[in-house]
Amino acid sequence: MSHETRHAVKELRSTYRLIKRSMDLMLGTILLLLSLPVVLVAALAIRLETKGNPFFLQKRMGLGGRPFTIVKLRGMYIDSKVRFAHLYDYKRHENLNFHFHAKEDPRITRVGAFVRRTSIDELPNFLNVVLGQMTLVGPRPEVPEMLELYGEYKAPYLSIKPGVTCISKISGRDRLLKQESIEMDLGYLDNMSAQCDLSILWRTFRGVLLRQDVYDGKLTLDTGTQAKHGTQLGSITSFAPEQTQVRS
Repeated sequence: MSHETRHAVKELRSTYRLIKRSMDLMLGTILLLLSLPVVLVAALAIRLETKGNPFFLQKRMGLGGRPFTIVKLRGMYIDSKVRFAHLYDYKRHENLNFHFHAKEDPRITRVGAFVRRTSIDELPNFLNVVLGQMTLVGPRPEVPEMLELYGEYKAPYLSIKPGVTCISKISGRDRLLKQESIEMDLGYLDNMSAQCDLSILWRTFRGVLLRQDVYDGKLTLDTGTQAKHGTQLGSITSFAPEQTQVRS
């Protein structure tokens, strides 16, 4: 199947859709401007340590399967795809029972480990949010090659706009197996609301400050207490494909 195949899109209530986009524009713009000095300093540190563009541009799959270019700070060596080609062979995984981020990753630089541990590497994502390619809360955008492993999860995963953070980010993050992460984030589809989004954003902010459950590739997992579900999030840890209503 072509990576460019279009998938059905989940129908959102008009009021919620307006609120969500307004939050993306206002908060996204504010966070982008506030984080700009940090991003520039981090980019300089990355460039001083290793050669190459300090920003990482990669094709990801967005709403309905539309591709877009995500912007991040580079945490790996610029030639890592050549030096460690086997780590990019996602077909080596027979199923989704693996950790996407390894505790120890030879591709990660020293500065890269720091920007990952602090989540600074994802701050440029706010540009994608302002441009409308991403939203503040939604499943993380996936690379086309990894989506081939999703099976029945693929269509619903692409039915909503990808986000900067979602349930898996506040409920185990890098400790989760890939399948656990996907199922948690797909549970969000049946619980989407402004209240849920604000709760996830707050818990993400707290988790980032405490550096919870992050594998930075240098065996320095921060051992803060795993974020617990609130009452309104406690039941959205599983997903049934037939429950999601989508439109073509």
